[in-house]
Amino acid sequence: MGKAKEFTVAIEDKPGALGRCFLALAAQGVNILAFQSYVEEGESLARMLVSDPATAKAVLGSQHMIFEETDVAVVRLAHSPGQVGRAASRLGEHQINVDYSYCGLEPGATQVLVVFGVDNLTKAANLLDQLASEEPFA
Repeated sequence: MGKAKEFTVAIEDKPGALGRCFLALAAQGVNILAFQSYVEEGESLARMLVSDPATAKAVLGSQHMIFEETDVAVVRLAHSPGQVGRAASRLGEHQINVDYSYCGLEPGATQVLVVFGVDNLTKAANLLDQLASEEPFA
């Protein structure tokens, strides 16, 4: 899969705020493929990979949400033990630092979608594409 756009959205740290954000995206047909949410320095943040970045950008803007777009490395891997470790290890072997990672599933997929925020996007995307084409180990 290579490179993709990720959205990091600042969300009110109040009950229901995350749900309202996700439902606003869903109302416009945007599917959340992978996400992580967390609190950092008193602010609630959600990182997400979506099915339609252009529509997501419009929805988040119309909701007056503060967000940023970031390029991330993404790979589809077999959903079995060791596969995420294999990908993270491959990046490390090539001196690519992983700042964060998370995973999700595309609709109807049999493979997990793994997202890596890294310090060398192009190199990471190429390595992960190569990894995805190799036979997974059992």
